[in-house]
Amino acid sequence: MKAVVMAGGEGTRLRPMTSSMPKPLLPVANRPIMEHVLRLLKRHGLNETVVTVQFLASLVKNYFGDGEELGMELTYANEEKPLGTAGSVKNAEEALKDDAFLVISGDALTDFDLTELINFHKEKGALVTVCLTRVPNPLEFGITIVDEEGKVERFLEKPTWGQVFSDTVNTGIYVMEPEVFDYVEPDVPVDWSGDVFPQLMKEGKPIYGYIAEGYWEDVGTHESYVKAQADVLEGKVDVDIDGFEISPGVWVAEGAEVHSDAVLRGPVYIGDYAKVEAGSEIREHTVVGSNVVVKSGAFLHKAVVHDNVYVGPHSNLRGCVVGKNTDIMRAARIEDGAVIGDECLIGEESIVQGNVRVYPFKTIEAGAFVNTSVIWESRGQAHLFGARGVSGILNVEITPELAVRLAGAYATTLKKGSTVTTARDHSRGARALKRAVISALQASAIDVRDLENVPLPVARQQTARGSAGGIMIRTTPGVPDSVDIMFFDGNGADLSQGSQRKLDRVFARQEYRRAFPGEIGDLHFPASVFDSYTGSLLRNVDTTGISESGLKVVVDASNGSAGLVLPSLLGKLGVDSLTINPGLDESRPTETADMRRSGMVRLGEIVASSGAAFGVRFDPVGERLSLVDEKGRIIEDDRALLVMLDLVAAERRSGRVALPVTTTRIAEQVAAYHGTQVEWTTTSPDDLTRVGGEEGTIFGGDGKGGFIVPEFSSVYDATAAFVRLIGLVARTQLTLSQIDARIPRAHVLKRDLATPWAVKGLVMRRVVEAAGDRFVDTTDGVRVVETDGRWVMVLPDPAEAVTHLWAEGPDDASAQALLDEWSAVVDSAGR
Repeated sequence: MKAVVMAGGEGTRLRPMTSSMPKPLLPVANRPIMEHVLRLLKRHGLNETVVTVQFLASLVKNYFGDGEELGMELTYANEEKPLGTAGSVKNAEEALKDDAFLVISGDALTDFDLTELINFHKEKGALVTVCLTRVPNPLEFGITIVDEEGKVERFLEKPTWGQVFSDTVNTGIYVMEPEVFDYVEPDVPVDWSGDVFPQLMKEGKPIYGYIAEGYWEDVGTHESYVKAQADVLEGKVDVDIDGFEISPGVWVAEGAEVHSDAVLRGPVYIGDYAKVEAGSEIREHTVVGSNVVVKSGAFLHKAVVHDNVYVGPHSNLRGCVVGKNTDIMRAARIEDGAVIGDECLIGEESIVQGNVRVYPFKTIEAGAFVNTSVIWESRGQAHLFGARGVSGILNVEITPELAVRLAGAYATTLKKGSTVTTARDHSRGARALKRAVISALQASAIDVRDLENVPLPVARQQTARGSAGGIMIRTTPGVPDSVDIMFFDGNGADLSQGSQRKLDRVFARQEYRRAFPGEIGDLHFPASVFDSYTGSLLRNVDTTGISESGLKVVVDASNGSAGLVLPSLLGKLGVDSLTINPGLDESRPTETADMRRSGMVRLGEIVASSGAAFGVRFDPVGERLSLVDEKGRIIEDDRALLVMLDLVAAERRSGRVALPVTTTRIAEQVAAYHGTQVEWTTTSPDDLTRVGGEEGTIFGGDGKGGFIVPEFSSVYDATAAFVRLIGLVARTQLTLSQIDARIPRAHVLKRDLATPWAVKGLVMRRVVEAAGDRFVDTTDGVRVVETDGRWVMVLPDPAEAVTHLWAEGPDDASAQALLDEWSAVVDSAGR
């Protein structure tokens, strides 16, 4: 049997290490990752191997040649352009068409028993056998589900936490029959998991999954790269290590000179012809490459040092990676997580702080203190985006410097000369950060339309009018000392998961575009923004019957930016209204849960005493709406969603409504009663927005005060929801309390459980296993439906070490029992 080694990836996440070296040539224990892979193939009798190459292909070919030194026969299939995982193998079809073959990545470290994998493939008579393994964090991999016979039931490529239903992932190692090439179109990008396998499954072809025991590490990040070195030194992976183990865990290669007065604390590796002088100390998990000189007094701990590096006297390297041909001068200090590219000079007594990236061929001056990259950026966060964009404590986590880098990264994802709309809430912090954002956008050849202080829905609507995207800065709801930097697409919606990842990659790689002097962007301040917004709103939302109804409403603007729109809007509606808290209060850019509750109580008192038909309270940025009925009673947000749904469905009598899967199933009863249907979405706002913008959608909401009015906009808009509500109430001639009373009571309970990141995938697998034969819905997380209609939903949080659970039953006691039962399942997996 022949093998295919895929070695064409660019390894962008590993820059600057891969800026001048292809990822398969990165050394692990002083030997390229791909050489470890080839030796594994040889160990299992796979001596004839085709290597697919693309990025820096000549370096791979020059290093391995025809494979003679390894006792193998290597040929190469060169891609002129990236063809994807399947397309690259298709490019080598001529050499593989006669028999089954094995596909393996050239940049993943493993010691799997490939012979057992091949035997399994033959025993099952499979067309494709996918090699699987279990990992703690499955987010960056393709999840695969197999049945008891090993047959693949489902693939999911690079899921969000809401889609994680197992910790069994695709390793990218396959055994295939040549018939699989019939499903791969030549000379176009095609992926196995994303394109070919789904088609094979659709046609009922035999695809099996083999769960391998052993070590596997996808060396795709700096952290996993350093971890792989430590795992080899610890003996956790069965690979060959060149050299002699002169004492337990201390490996020294041929020709290395280690002075007897040098301190070596294993496990460590010293490469061939390296020189370690007296008085130096090399501690655990350090790898010293070939021809490296470590001078007296130097200290290295968990450092990975590539070939031909000079480590000067009294220098200090901790948890860092140093590229080849770099000189580190006397008393220089490189901290944990820093990466130094090839052929750099680190001057005397300079300090490179942790997580800093220094790209190849750069010089750090003597005595310099480097806490960002050598140009202008610092290393990106592990999880840039949260539930509300990029969030953090003002001037601690979210600084003007970070705002500049974020805006620069966002601009780099857009074309030069594009227009971006910017906006903010009424806080001073948002005002200061927005100025930094505007400067960065202009410096990246982006024109800026600045709306200044406007409600969030207005910012979204204005962004959708000809801008390539938008940025809104607001105080984090309920957290006065934090801010959110929110990024919009050209439709004014939150960036999709794919767009977020793209921005994340640019930010992490620190490769931002800067404009030439003649390309600096313009800054405009559009006029009549509020008139444009209200005019469009009144043209698109049905307001018939309002002026004749004689309705009286109480409106609480919460001292936020919603109050900027209301005066002209209420006048044009012709409704009798009382507005409270209309002025802007910079000292209160958001409100805590207690502040909001007391505000709602006060609103209820005013509604009841004034004889109003109902009352509404806007959040400070005009995105969410809360309701009080004519008796002054607070309608809780989840209940308000059902009330609005009932009103809309009763009037429209057709179409569909978009609701997140955590919503009570009573919503289905309400919708069906009026001839409409529910389309369930994930809990992600951008998914709800997507469905809200589709043809046939008449309403959407999240049960937290966010309402979508599709005839006007596909995003949450409190003002639009308010106008629609007035029209609905005016035309139906029913009070909110009457509508509320005719809707059955819901019994949905929620619980949050602390879950370490490392076991989240295991938790979701245990939930699926515990579900047994019960119906399982994986729209978002895992929702298990009992035969009597009760259901529980388990959803990992994407930004925190928490798992969320929801349960619904015919009464609170039943829902509570279900919640207790499944909380035990989650807890048992987390222990």
